[in-house]
Amino acid sequence: MQATRLAPLYSTLAAVAFIGGTAGLAHAQSSVTVYGLLDTGIVHESGGKAGPVTGLASGIAAGSRLGFRGVEDLGGGLSALFLIESGIQIDTGGLGQGNLFGGRQTYVGLKSQVGTVTAGLQYTPYYLVVAFADPFVSGLAGKSTAIMASSGTRMDNTVKYRTPTLAGFTGEAAYRFGETAGSASRNSAHGATLSYANGPLDVRLAHHSKNIYTVSSGTAPLRDSDARNTMLAGTYDFTVAKAYLAYAVNKGFGSSPFLVANPYGATEAPAASTDSRDMIVGVSVPYGASTYLASYIRKDDRDAANRDASKWAVGYFYALSPRTSLYASYSAIRNTNGAAYTVATAIESGTGDKASNIGITHSF
Repeated sequence: MQATRLAPLYSTLAAVAFIGGTAGLAHAQSSVTVYGLLDTGIVHESGGKAGPVTGLASGIAAGSRLGFRGVEDLGGGLSALFLIESGIQIDTGGLGQGNLFGGRQTYVGLKSQVGTVTAGLQYTPYYLVVAFADPFVSGLAGKSTAIMASSGTRMDNTVKYRTPTLAGFTGEAAYRFGETAGSASRNSAHGATLSYANGPLDVRLAHHSKNIYTVSSGTAPLRDSDARNTMLAGTYDFTVAKAYLAYAVNKGFGSSPFLVANPYGATEAPAASTDSRDMIVGVSVPYGASTYLASYIRKDDRDAANRDASKWAVGYFYALSPRTSLYASYSAIRNTNGAAYTVATAIESGTGDKASNIGITHSF
């Protein structure tokens, strides 16, 4: 559905492939792996002001990508690592993430017995917990971040630290440099997670704070607006089914932005919530080569406008092999008091309050 240019992909990939190949020759204890995922299918959306939309889309269940990751053993338990991951639009052959090469992730770092430090464009710790709490893993029509706050999927200019696992506990912290003259805090962000896993139980606590969003009113100057998101999430694997549950508190101008500004054609575009609570309940049920998914999400807006929303979704995967699956899903959102949430896919924002998907995903 999205049209982007193809030319930058060819030249940049050729350069990276050459560097990766020669690196393996120069260092016997180094390794570079090429990997990827290709996902495409048909999306039908309805309920938006433009009317029903049907088309071929890329990255429905998960964003299509091509990646390069490498590691070098430096001795003494220390290793260097890197990752370059590009989003690819299968429907057009172009790049994703605003036509950026390496727009999904690009970082370099060091790993040792005391943890891992990486620097570059990376997933926020908070988003990783949101995806963990969603049986749809933030994809398909069931994508939780269609109405749940994600605090942004990625951050550039970011340093991240991840602890080793100790007695089932793991921690992660990240800081984004604002790089704004005269202000160390403006456009900066930070977040952290604490996880505990023990057998079938996995519980995670996440917080994210950012000072990135700016708004203007008439001729008034730009002003910064903080956003804070906190979530407690957990899963329990009963073997025959896996249960998902999460609750989040969101405060601030940028805490719960709409994916689309005014998808339902309101006379005055509605303002997103600045004080809300999110809740998700979900389940995944494996049965042979099949996996059945379902979720219910509730957005409780505490602002005076009371723009609440609820979303339910069902989905299905059929594994043709360990690397190739067919899928289908359907979801609907109920917006109240002018809320403007849309049913989305892994990489697209959607156009209305109902959507169905059918497609194929292949990893290599």
